[in-house]
Order: sequence, then C-alpha cells, then structure tokens
Amino acid sequence: MLRVMLSVVVVNLLLVAPLWFRGDDPVGRWIAIEALLLAGVFALLPRRRWSVLSAGVAALAVVLVAALGFGDSAARESLARPLNLYLDIHLLDAVRNLVGGTVGAWAGVLFLPALGVLALGSAVLLSLLLVPPRGDAVERVPAPGPLSRRERFSALVPRLAGVGVLGLAGLLAFAPPALLPDTATGFPAVRLVNEQGWYTRLMLQERERFQAELEGSPASYAELPGLLGRLADRDVVLGFVESYGMTALEDPRYAPVVGPRVEELGRRVEAAGLHMVSGTLVSPTQGGQSWFAHGSLLSGLWLDNQLRYDLLLASGRETLVDDFRRAGHRTVAIMPAITMAWPEGELFRYDQVLAFKDIDYAGPPLNWVTMPDQFTWSFVQRAVLEAEAQPVFAEVGLISSHAPWTPILTVLEDWDTIGDGGVFQQWANSGETPVDLWRDHDRVREHYALSVDYAVAAMTGYAERFVNDRTLLIVMGDHQPAPMITGEGASREVPVHIISGDPALVAPFLAWGFVPGAFPDPGAPQRRMDEFREWFVRAFSAPAVPLAAPEPLSIHQSGGDG
Repeated sequence: MLRVMLSVVVVNLLLVAPLWFRGDDPVGRWIAIEALLLAGVFALLPRRRWSVLSAGVAALAVVLVAALGFGDSAARESLARPLNLYLDIHLLDAVRNLVGGTVGAWAGVLFLPALGVLALGSAVLLSLLLVPPRGDAVERVPAPGPLSRRERFSALVPRLAGVGVLGLAGLLAFAPPALLPDTATGFPAVRLVNEQGWYTRLMLQERERFQAELEGSPASYAELPGLLGRLADRDVVLGFVESYGMTALEDPRYAPVVGPRVEELGRRVEAAGLHMVSGTLVSPTQGGQSWFAHGSLLSGLWLDNQLRYDLLLASGRETLVDDFRRAGHRTVAIMPAITMAWPEGELFRYDQVLAFKDIDYAGPPLNWVTMPDQFTWSFVQRAVLEAEAQPVFAEVGLISSHAPWTPILTVLEDWDTIGDGGVFQQWANSGETPVDLWRDHDRVREHYALSVDYAVAAMTGYAERFVNDRTLLIVMGDHQPAPMITGEGASREVPVHIISGDPALVAPFLAWGFVPGAFPDPGAPQRRMDEFREWFVRAFSAPAVPLAAPEPLSIHQSGGDG
C-alpha cells in the first residue's frame, strides 16, 4: 500500500512540477490523473518479468515527459512561446553555452551530463516504485500449504490499493467540472505529448508554406534601377541592441531609468548637428533566438522558427547583404557574441565576418557578454569604417544588455582610451555574480533596465562622435526581453532609431511613418521586420521605386514559435 501511494506521489510530482514554474496555465496544477492511472494499473499487475520490464519502460517515459514539461515551461518563460521539440532540440547546446558563460566553464561542461545522470537516476528510482509488489510471489511459486488469513490479506492489499487509485482517477477524470477546483486536476502528460505531435505535423507542412512565400516574393532586386544609389559613398551601420524592446520605454518599472537616457540621446544627437527619427518594428521572436530578427530584416521573409531560418539559408536566397554588395558596398558582420564556428555568415555572403576570435579585444569577459558595447562601437569605427576605402554596410551585434545583466558598466568619456579594450580590466570580476543576482527577480529587473541604459548611453556616445553626413546609422532592438521582464502578453515591438548628418538620409523614414526625435510614436501603424528590406531598397534606390499597397499586419505563428 505504501509503495503504491509513493509511486502516485512521485509520478504526480514529476508531471505537475513543470507547471509550477509557469503562471499562464492552471490545468493540472496539482493532480495529474495520469499518475493515478499508472500507479493503479501497476498495483493490479502480477509480478512477472514482463511487468518488471514494463515498469522500467513506464518510469523512463514519465521522466522523459517530465523533462519535456520542464523544457516547455522554460521556453514559455524565456521565449514567450511553447517548446517545439521538432525545432528546439538544438537549443540544449545553446543553454549549455549560456550556463558556461554565466556560471563558469566547468558548469557548461557538466550541464548536459548532469541532466542525463539526473534523468537516469530518477527513472531507476521510479521503476522500483512501480514494480508490482512481491506479494504476488504466491502466484509464481506453489505454496507448500494453505495460506493463512494474514498472508491472503497481505497479498490482496496492493490490489485493493490499485483498485482504489483507479477509482479515484476515474472520479477525477469524469466528475462534473463544477465539483472540482479549476486548478485541481488535469492530464498534463497527455496534453503535452498531444501538443508536440501537433507541432510536428505543423512543421511537416512548413516547408510547403515557406516555399510558397519564397516564390511569392522578389528573389532579387538586381534589376532595380539605381539600386541603393541614394547611399552611394555612404557608410550604413545596422546595429541590433540585445533585448531592447518597447517595454524598456513604456513599462513603469523600466521607463524611469531608460526614458531619461533616451531623452539624452535625442538632445546630444541634436547638439551634435545630427538628424534623428524613431519608430518601431515587430520582431519575430522574444527573449532569445536573435538570429530570427536579423534574418527577417535582411531577407524580407518572416522567420519565426528555426525551420524557416534553415530553409532560408538552404535556399541561397539573396538578402540585404547582397543588395549592398551589388551597390558597391563592402559588407561586414561584427558579431562579438559568436564564439564558435558560424557557417551562417558564409551563407549570408558577407565579404567579412568578424566574430569574437577576430576582434582584438584585450579586456575581460563580463559573464556571458564577451565584450562591452562601447568597445564594439569603437572597434566598428576604428577597424571597419576607417580601415576601408570603399563604403561599408556593417551589421553589428550589441550584447551588453544580454542576460544575466551583471556587471553594469559606465560609459567612458574619453573614447581615445579604449584602444584594444584593456581599459575595461577595471570591471573584471566586478558586480554581483549571476547566481547571487538571480535569486531576487526584482533585482534582475532592476539590472535589466540598467543594462539597457548602458547600451543606449554607449550608442549615444558613438553617434555624437562618429556619425556624420556620410553615415546612416540604424539602431534597433532585436527583440523584447523574456516574459519575466515584460510580463505576459507584451507586444513584440522594438524601438528603431535612425541617425545621420544628412537630413536626406532620414527623410524616407519619416515618409514611412517614423517621427522626429528619439521616442517612437506608440500609435503609429505596426510594421514587421520582414517588411523592412523591400521598403528600404526601393526607398534608397535612385530614382526611388514606390512600394505596392501594404497588406494588413499579420504575425505568422508556427507551432507557437511566432
């Protein structure tokens, strides 16, 4: 009897515990009916070799479903969408790298093996609980004589317990909802497995949908008259600021910190004799997977899941990178967060990719952040723009506002001291450790605002010192931060700032709905990142080629990934 009840408790805990880390789904929060059914069935089985084997298989299945449940909850809390196992299995390695960059290299190395040992140990322990009790040994070995009443009762107890557990499961499963609390019972395992099956079926159809979109959009703008001619001899810098979403400007928890910094951006840019307009774009992702945003903006196709991104790369489709190269620009990607091989850079056909190993940074790593934004901006100016004779199109990844948001730096006033970044050694091992900081979610939110404040301040310093009438600077957020920061139901809009010394370079953005200054108009029509390429190419070609009438905004969703 005790073993049956323990098996119910353990299976129930494994199935419902993932839901405790979420605030958006109360179904099955306390009682998983599958736990009652599983324990009841095994209590009724005779102890045979096949039933012992079945117990092991069932235990392993429960542990795998529990792992899937924890992954699903993690995806919802960090990426604002359900887990899509068909696409997301590769994220395990990304999580390992994040753990290693945040907690330490040893933690990254041990992360996946530790998960495997934990899962295997849990499966073994659970299988021992599910194995039918030894009371059924009387059915396998002939008894030398009649059984006593106590022996018969002892053999019967597990089966009585199983019948009771199955009866309770049936009562909970078929009882009128009005008789049960809203959050008491459910079938979390069945629901989770069913969702993953649906996502898999959806992804099997995704190839056809994406191919249709490829065929329905321009494959190339090579024949466009005067392709990007209005940017001839101009450097164009496209910067993506990590986790810089409209939440930073609108949420009362963050606006008091970030808002004044953005106001300062506007004042200092104007004082430097520059022109600035701002707007918003809708990102295809939230909380992570920044490459979906980069790819959507460059390609003009909506990339809200890994399959669509991979299909784009495999298609050989031209992007904004090809448009600029064809117009006579040297195309460079500066990606300080890329610490491993990045074949995607070759598939996007940049003339040069400068990842972490290619950047002459002598400063300290700052937890996950490999180098601060101020150094990245300085490197872009010193080693890319000033080093090239021909005009440059540079895409820049700015990562100081990436989690874990510690330490928080201050912007150096004298940019001439930055050099190879050795000056940033003063922040080595400074600030709270990520482990300490993340014990307090309110403190995490404070540090998020401070990190975005730093990112905007670094961008401000770069713009007022180095942007001139031969430069078009486009800076935008890659996506909103995770739901822990934004709250549930936040939009996916990100701010976009356009700065140049030449008013003719910002004027097309005004015509597109942007407004003067550093703050976007929250009431402006929403535009998605995949709309940018076609509009931009047509607006800056000479003569400008008008767009067709825009279609209503629609955020494509693929199995919860959009």
